[in-house]
Amino acid sequence: MKKIILLCMLCGTVLMAGSHVLYTLDFSKQKEGDASAWLQAKGFQFLLDSKALNLRFSKGKLTFETTDSIAGLFGVRFKDGIPNVGSVVIEWGVEKFPKGADWSKGNNRVAIGAIFVMGTERFSAGIPFVKSVPYFLAPFIGEKESVGKQYTGKLYKKSGKYYCVSNRVGLKKTRFNIDEKFRASFGVKVPALTAFAFQMNTKNTSGGAKAFIKKITFYSK
Repeated sequence: MKKIILLCMLCGTVLMAGSHVLYTLDFSKQKEGDASAWLQAKGFQFLLDSKALNLRFSKGKLTFETTDSIAGLFGVRFKDGIPNVGSVVIEWGVEKFPKGADWSKGNNRVAIGAIFVMGTERFSAGIPFVKSVPYFLAPFIGEKESVGKQYTGKLYKKSGKYYCVSNRVGLKKTRFNIDEKFRASFGVKVPALTAFAFQMNTKNTSGGAKAFIKKITFYSK
């Protein structure tokens, strides 16, 4: 869970009428090659082992991969937050899942996942000496997990929720309703989006992983 701590320190259906784009990034039209400089110019920060993920633009996708047992996180923090977020649409996918990742057995690893940090109020991790963080929602693509199921991590059980949105390789267009999921999970007013990130975590697995992103767009309620 160090990836969440560090981040906080610093899915395809028709949208509801009246919603509009709040923020979008299209990775599909970038020049082929190393993606680090472009991402940094867009405000991305690289946490944990993300610089070892070989972030590249290739064939209309932002690709990243590893053959090792590592965890990487790269994302953007919004200084003033983005209020009134309703949903997010992500065009992304997995080309290779890490062997051994299985949330039902406690090995909570992912080839690709997103983290949406909401608000600034911080909550305990549930154990001593681990920093508190804001609310977060985290959709992911998992090979052995149940699509549509909500999962809870080993830390931040009261303030963080994970959701499997697909368990197949290939391109997936995910519409994830942030407003609905947040209210159902926490029962309080939905705060502004203060950060988002993508992650790959192959710790305690073998064979490595490979994933990609084409586009992410946040929509209003």
